[in-house]
Amino acid sequence: MPCTRSGLAFCRELRHLRSMDEFWPYRVLFVCLGNICRSPMAEATFRALVAAEGLSQRIRTDSAATGPWHVGKPPDGRAQSEMRRRGRDMSDLRARQVRRQDFDRFDLILAMDMDNLDDLWRMAGAEYRDKVRLFLDFAEQPGTKEVPDPYYGGADGFAHALDLIEQASEGLLAHIRKEAGLA
Repeated sequence: MPCTRSGLAFCRELRHLRSMDEFWPYRVLFVCLGNICRSPMAEATFRALVAAEGLSQRIRTDSAATGPWHVGKPPDGRAQSEMRRRGRDMSDLRARQVRRQDFDRFDLILAMDMDNLDDLWRMAGAEYRDKVRLFLDFAEQPGTKEVPDPYYGGADGFAHALDLIEQASEGLLAHIRKEAGLA
């Protein structure tokens, strides 16, 4: 409705709603296969970055799995160790599986690799497909498109995955600042 005399009350309400953006935070969901390694590391890393920037009330995070194997379990001990080594805690997180309502609830759903991206695209359908992306699309120069799954390897794999996650987190925050007008 154009802002004409008859639409004046509507226009005042619309301006009021636009000024209330802080009550509707931008929501990001990080997704990997089991939600015990890569996606909780991404959630906790991004959450810490958002908090350091004073944006915790404007940007919300969560993580989930495409598979059901670890639902209810805490992150892998090796992932927690690498996070603690870098000064971050994720002991409060518990694995969960992606739900259909996540596609309504989140503004961005970020897959750690192509297999999870394909699974998410199938789940999302055409309506929500544009919300689903690869997390490393936000890294300035990652050298790869996927965060490798460190689950079957040693501590070095967790350190490498976290290096990539940190790079992408910076780019993701810059993207959200621009998209959501959080300059």
